[in-house]
Amino acid sequence: MPSFDIAIAGEINLDLILYGLPVEIPTEREMLASGFEVTLGSSSAIVAHNLASLGVATGFITRVGRDDLGRLALDRLAESGVDISRVVATEGETKTGVTVLLHHGDERHILTYPGTMFEMTRADLDLEYLASARHFHLSSLFLHRGLQADLPDLFRELKRRGLTLSLDTNDDPEGKWDGVLPKLLPYVDILLPNRDELLRMTGKNSMNEALAELSSVVPVIAVKCGNEGAVVQNRDKRIAVPGVRVQPVDTIGAGDSFDAGFLAAWLSGYSLEECARAGNITGAYSTLRPGGTEAFRLREERESFLKEHRFPAIRLRIEKDMGDAIGS
Repeated sequence: MPSFDIAIAGEINLDLILYGLPVEIPTEREMLASGFEVTLGSSSAIVAHNLASLGVATGFITRVGRDDLGRLALDRLAESGVDISRVVATEGETKTGVTVLLHHGDERHILTYPGTMFEMTRADLDLEYLASARHFHLSSLFLHRGLQADLPDLFRELKRRGLTLSLDTNDDPEGKWDGVLPKLLPYVDILLPNRDELLRMTGKNSMNEALAELSSVVPVIAVKCGNEGAVVQNRDKRIAVPGVRVQPVDTIGAGDSFDAGFLAAWLSGYSLEECARAGNITGAYSTLRPGGTEAFRLREERESFLKEHRFPAIRLRIEKDMGDAIGS
């Protein structure tokens, strides 16, 4: 049985990104984009890819279709060093999901065909594989429709086995922000929302009110505030950590990349302030290339940027090829 610093169960798909389109797109007209990229998408896979790129031993379970999109997405993920030995291929005709992103300057339309991400269930998860890790992370809570009902039991069992847990809900496409979420929060050690998600999940009008409510349940809440940086709430203590200033090319996956930097530093034993600073660095770096993982595929550029911004040395328990660990 493999052993990991972090295990992730989640969705995987490709992002098809078109740039230079008008905000208003009429029907029955052929609109011409100024640019196009195909990148590894989905929050769970982006977090896993970028964690592995930082030198974190990462295991990943997902469900994919038996199609070219699924194979390409898995190849991109494995390229970073993520273990995909427990990935499940569907026996049915459902295809791997895909997201089409239409860029309009600072705004974008996000169109997703969920495909197999709706179909993954508890039966697809190898519990012993997940429990071999020190930490378990879940992203995109509201996209895991086949898994949601079993998540409280899964979280409870992983906690019983000594793992710490983190959660990034991402958006709720239905805008309800209910269901299984309240049952999961008592098991979560680190919650990683952005500012808008924090307000929507609590129904509050201000970050102060939202953090006051959630901090009595979740020990650590790291709120992503875009180029302003991050705010970390640890029970009754709060830390604001300024962002890293860059000229972004594409902000897709910046929040997921923040998660990767924060968790890599946290698993290495750094203070919450240093973890937030690490997240700000990796979040900013991801915006320098299209999509959420393309910047992390460029080893020399990645190492140069992380060293320039004094990304903390990654000190992990699991022995692996640490050639990518910065500062070691």
